[in-house]
Amino acid sequence: MVSGEFTEVAVVRPRVPAAVPAARPAWWRRAARAAPPYLYLAPALVMLVVWTYRPLAQTVQLSFHSWNLLPTSPMADVGLANYERLLSTPDLGDSVWRTVLVILGLLPFTVFVPVLVSLLSRRVKGRAGAAYRAMVFAPMLVAPVAGAAVWQWLLDPDAGVVNSALGTRINWLHDAGPAQLAIILITGWHLVGFAVLVVSAGLTGINPDYAEAAQVDGASRGQILRWITLPMLSPTLAFLLLMTVLLSAQWTFPLIDTLTQGGPAGSTTTVYYLLWDYGFHSYDAGLGAAAGVIFFIGFVLVAAVLVRLSDRLSHYDD
Repeated sequence: MVSGEFTEVAVVRPRVPAAVPAARPAWWRRAARAAPPYLYLAPALVMLVVWTYRPLAQTVQLSFHSWNLLPTSPMADVGLANYERLLSTPDLGDSVWRTVLVILGLLPFTVFVPVLVSLLSRRVKGRAGAAYRAMVFAPMLVAPVAGAAVWQWLLDPDAGVVNSALGTRINWLHDAGPAQLAIILITGWHLVGFAVLVVSAGLTGINPDYAEAAQVDGASRGQILRWITLPMLSPTLAFLLLMTVLLSAQWTFPLIDTLTQGGPAGSTTTVYYLLWDYGFHSYDAGLGAAAGVIFFIGFVLVAAVLVRLSDRLSHYDD
């Protein structure tokens, strides 16, 4: 048996030095680490500012002045007078309405016909398919002014091939109704190849497993098209719709300037040609700038609505 007293002995622990917080790198080191992404973006941002935002700011500034484009003539500050003149003239509303008609007239060439042609061309295999797509895309390679010169000859009221084929004597470029129809048809002929190429690329990106699974379940071709192909193609169609709405007036400009110069009686004057007419025919740069600002705001609002609708209605293969 062991007896006695226990004596508490203090345990000597080794001293642990206190943790020293790591020193933060100098501000210039942190800036150097964060700089590469911004340096890669810098050239594009500089070009965007120089060629887009700077002219936009100058246009807004010019819209509050009166100037005839002569370097020796100083600009005169007129406040909101250009906007008041623009909103009081019927030219603005008429050009917007004609632009809407052009957009509606071009939609079949940029959406409906390309979808039909692309679906049909999928059945053409091998070199024949490539040749077929090349033939459809060929009009896009023709310069608009050169194409306009050829169409001017084809649409001649006396010796034109179009009137000879139709057995008519329509003055396509000097009557108001036919002139607008001719501008839409020629622009559509020029754009349909590009739209077919875009839709064909969209069809290629659709996973074929969906259609094969539907066929196994007994779905017909029409049901596969209605419930699989077209919904999966909706982002491509939304892109073409957005391009048509925003760029139709720009696409028609070289044809209008070459074939009709906005006539007859202003029947082919769209918003883009109205800007050109104010600035470089009437030499009223302030009025043209005011029109440009109003059209810019209008197109931004339309684009925002279309992008929002596209995000809601489009289907993506996630």
